[in-house]
Amino acid sequence: MKIKRVLIMLLIAFASHSFYGQTVFDQFDGREEIVSVLVNKKMFELMSKVKVDASDKETQQYLKLIQNLENLRVFSTTNTKAAREMKTVADSYIKAAFLEELKKVNENGKQITIDVKRAGGNNQLNEFLMFIEEDANGINRSVLMSLTGVFNLNDISILTDKMQIPGGTELKKLTQK
Repeated sequence: MKIKRVLIMLLIAFASHSFYGQTVFDQFDGREEIVSVLVNKKMFELMSKVKVDASDKETQQYLKLIQNLENLRVFSTTNTKAAREMKTVADSYIKAAFLEELKKVNENGKQITIDVKRAGGNNQLNEFLMFIEEDANGINRSVLMSLTGVFNLNDISILTDKMQIPGGTELKKLTQK
């Protein structure tokens, strides 16, 4: 009887953990003070079918990458209260989803943290979470980026570059170091 109860509790915990992971950042979508970019698997599938120059190696790498992506969520704000809320939710999610800190950079008024969930291989990831806090010319800006699927860390900068996503420049610098 106890074993059944424990199994049921574990099943509920895993189910709610999966549900939590899919929707925890959705609370920031549609808020006036937060700019949102949301891309789901169906959109990635459509993007991968666009005809492009087959000789461009970076474009081919981009197309291969987006075929393996599930969701991309990017939230950006200059509102201090919203930025604190985004940071709190991100920190809670990192702990709940057992993400590991990959990199932390603090330079020129910019603080960047990257947390990941690794897939089988060393370079393969299932989840990528980046949080940027910066003070540029007296304007505080925070960016939260969440990406899920199966991908390589080095390929993410190509995605952010091609899609012109906030934080893409910082990510490109970090993956080139």
